[in-house]
Amino acid sequence: MPQMQASILSKIVHTLTKTARLMVGIPDYQTYVVHHQNAHPGEPVMSREDFFRERQARRYGANGGKISRCC
Repeated sequence: MPQMQASILSKIVHTLTKTARLMVGIPDYQTYVVHHQNAHPGEPVMSREDFFRERQARRYGANGGKISRCC
């Protein structure tokens, strides 16, 4: 039973962490990887660093793009 409780607690912590990151604008790399592998099989997956840079550029309107933040 303690193993099951630890597993549930781990899932809760993961979900809360993911939610908090999304609330402040930090997308989840692992979610991107799973989506990309399922939706675009055979195409290369960005590295964690490239993913972060691309998302930051998208969020803050780099290269004349639209700024998609609230403040």
